[in-house]
Amino acid sequence: MTSRGNLLMLALHLSLAMVLSYPSCPIGYNIKDQECVDYDECATDEDYPEANPCGENAACLNTEGSFYCKCEDGYISSSQSVTFSAGTPATCKDINECVESGDICGPNAKCHNAIPLYSCICDAGFISSSGAESFRRSENVTCRDIDECQEENPCGQNAACFNTPGSYYCVCNTGFGLRSGKSHFSGNAEQCEDTCVIDKTICGNGTCHRGDNGHYCACHAGFTNYGNKESRCTVLNCDVFKHEDSLEEKLPGVQDVVSQLASSCLELTESESPTELVGEGLLQRLLSMVDGLLSNVAFNDNRKVSAFLDVVENALRLIGPFIKPPGTNRSNTHTDLELWVRRGAVLPQGAVTLSSEHAQLDIQSETAAGEASFYPGFTTVSLLSYKNLEDSTDGFFGGMKPPYNKTFKINSKVVTATVSNRDTSHLKEPVILTFYHLKQTNESNHTCVYWDSTEEGGAWSPRGCSVVESNAEYTVCSCNHLSSFAVLMALYEIEDTFELQLITWVGLSLSLLCLFICILTFSLVRSIQSPRTTIHLHLCISLFIANLVFLAGISRTENRTGCAVVAGLLHYFYLASFCWMCLEGVQLFRMVVLVFNTTFKSLYMMAGGYGVPAVIVAISAIVNAKGYGTKRHCWLNLEGAFIWSFFGPACLIIIVNIFFFLITVWKLAQKFSSLNPDLNNLRKIKAFTITAVAQLCVLGTMWIFGCFQFEGGTAAMSYLFTILSSLQGVLLFVMHCLLSKQVREEYGSFLSSFCAPQKKRYSEFSSSQSSKAQTSKSIQNTGESHI
Repeated sequence: MTSRGNLLMLALHLSLAMVLSYPSCPIGYNIKDQECVDYDECATDEDYPEANPCGENAACLNTEGSFYCKCEDGYISSSQSVTFSAGTPATCKDINECVESGDICGPNAKCHNAIPLYSCICDAGFISSSGAESFRRSENVTCRDIDECQEENPCGQNAACFNTPGSYYCVCNTGFGLRSGKSHFSGNAEQCEDTCVIDKTICGNGTCHRGDNGHYCACHAGFTNYGNKESRCTVLNCDVFKHEDSLEEKLPGVQDVVSQLASSCLELTESESPTELVGEGLLQRLLSMVDGLLSNVAFNDNRKVSAFLDVVENALRLIGPFIKPPGTNRSNTHTDLELWVRRGAVLPQGAVTLSSEHAQLDIQSETAAGEASFYPGFTTVSLLSYKNLEDSTDGFFGGMKPPYNKTFKINSKVVTATVSNRDTSHLKEPVILTFYHLKQTNESNHTCVYWDSTEEGGAWSPRGCSVVESNAEYTVCSCNHLSSFAVLMALYEIEDTFELQLITWVGLSLSLLCLFICILTFSLVRSIQSPRTTIHLHLCISLFIANLVFLAGISRTENRTGCAVVAGLLHYFYLASFCWMCLEGVQLFRMVVLVFNTTFKSLYMMAGGYGVPAVIVAISAIVNAKGYGTKRHCWLNLEGAFIWSFFGPACLIIIVNIFFFLITVWKLAQKFSSLNPDLNNLRKIKAFTITAVAQLCVLGTMWIFGCFQFEGGTAAMSYLFTILSSLQGVLLFVMHCLLSKQVREEYGSFLSSFCAPQKKRYSEFSSSQSSKAQTSKSIQNTGESHI
């Protein structure tokens, strides 16, 4: 047993000795033939060929005593280093070249990432220069455009092909189009078809034909495309121009222009190939016609106003399309016109603003053009301002009722607004009109109106219009239709009360009676006749005729011509009375200053008393004939400065009289203080002067109150004016007849002879003797009596 253990121990020692007798090698080496040689860790194991000490997508590179790993092309280590050892946790991941290098494929190509590497594919419409479907940048391949138009008929026979980089598009030939309405197409989704087939309403009320230059429209009778054959045919009403004879009766001087408009209109609506109008020339003729009418004719009939405005509105619609874009501006004597024109197959968009000196129009171009289905290929907007039509249209207010104790008055210029849109009776969007006031006032009592030709032959109407803003300077109106427009203002109206009428009738009747007695007295009583009584005679005649005409015709305004005649007569005879009053002042001056030849010649007196007012009235009538007669009274027009054709001379005469009276009084005072004064004659002249001054106060004061008669809130002035004007004849009778001792004696003698016929011969003898005695006592041939 012991021997066995020893044997075992001996074997272990021998084995250990053998092991310890072999040499040792470092890591990465193996012993071969008792030598350490490099161990190739990258060598492929025949038993495990897929085994790779570097992992997937990496290459193993052996080194002396070791090895390292490197990622294959298209991969990168997770540690971002170029190489790594197997002992590290690094791995190889794919590189996305399409992200890392944005333009790696060049223009007109797209990058597609692969594992590993990438590939480039040309965009649609391009092909690689090598002809291969895919490529890489390193191959120096580019993508070039494919010209699709070189292929056989890609657009079809009715379209033209246009190549573009990477694609192409097709445009239909003239006379053809796409059902989608697009301007071009590509591919086979659509094909070009005949325009007349695609849109059978393209010509509106006309027949569509295809010609060499595209489609054209042959309009039916009563419709026109204004000479533009490709445009839609729209209705054109020529009836307003056809009745030239009836228009000539209403509006003298329009026949030539209306006849030309009618022939042009008929050619446009009846001819299949109408000639294009010369718009500029026709527009100038129209404006000249309007100027002629407004300068020569007073529209005293609302039917004439309606005919005039209808002709102008329709003429502007007819002429507008033949004006070259962008339009025109015209300023004539009585009109201001701005005309805006746009052409094109597409409806215009945006706001349009037209303006003149007295008004402004704001409208959307879509509203002016109208519905797209009726669009004629053009859009026009016009604003015509009349400089003096407000007087002719004032007073025609139809059923409009002004506020209590007020009356309507036009406070703006009349304007006509037109558009090419034929349906303007109710616009989708309202138009904005701004009117500048003729008379600035702080009262917010303005009304926007339009001229309605269908209402009682023509009248102003507020229907469809409203006030947006109003101040002292202007009023802004909003209207949902188009026509001719203006702004009305409610003015204070002096009521013709019963009391004033009663005072006028009674006072004027009494004055006429007294003036008639004065005329008989100064013309028949020889004992008092002298140059001064001659002046009094014609003064009374002038006032008598003026009062008679006033009483009979001051309110007869229904006939404008007759009313103007009445106003002219009143103007003349009231001025004549002032002139005769001035002659009396001159006569008194001559009596005091001149010693000899103190009398006037009759011819000179007639020229001064009747000739001067005749000249003033004639000049006034020539300058402004429309100034005679107003809507309420047959008197001078109070608007403007025309009333000063009366007040001016009257004020001048009053100033001249005052001047002569002051000199006369001064000379009288000197003569009274002289050494040997002629007291009788001086007292007589003094009395004459006092009478003349009193007469001037009566007549002059009356017209001072008359100046305030026509302003608001002057009821007291109205009564004072009415009383003085009605009783001036009575006052003259009192001053010149009843206060004259000699005239009273003549009246007494006349009444005595009338009441006692048996004493007639004695009275005649006494009158004769008295007349002779009075004549012998006359001084400087005055023959006047004391007061």
